[in-house]
Amino acid sequence: MAYVSDENDAATVRRVRAAQRGDTLAMAELLDELAPYVGRVCGAIALDQGPDAAQEALVAVFRSLRSLRNPAALRGWVRAIAVREAVRTARRDARAVPADLSTLPSRGDPQLAADIRDVLDRLSPEHRAVLVLRDVECLDERTAAELLDLRVGTVKSRLHRARDTFRKAWTS
Repeated sequence: MAYVSDENDAATVRRVRAAQRGDTLAMAELLDELAPYVGRVCGAIALDQGPDAAQEALVAVFRSLRSLRNPAALRGWVRAIAVREAVRTARRDARAVPADLSTLPSRGDPQLAADIRDVLDRLSPEHRAVLVLRDVECLDERTAAELLDLRVGTVKSRLHRARDTFRKAWTS
């Protein structure tokens, strides 16, 4: 996650407070600011359904912004909403059941990004969520567990299985 200066943080807090008071321009600016981040989180978990999940997450942010008590915690609050919506959307998708991992492209394939996406596509949404939160967002197990509403032990076991499945699929 990119570093945001204190000045930008203060501006975001002011924008959140203004949006909570009903300022539609502030709300629009806030959603524009959050959309790329929400899109990245949702896309990594919900894959092809990422845009739908991101839209649902932004709608949830719009509807629930008044309930945010600490505007400085906006990013974490939005991340929790985005992860929840991405997992929910991915579960609805037919790919909720892991696909056969035996047909993955070889490691030397020139389209590395496509290969990684293909492997991720074969993981369940629950495993993708844990993998993204730990290895992309760099969250600890406790924070990931809170976001996913799971016990820490469950997150650890899902992460182990997700990494193991990814590793085996990647090296085959």
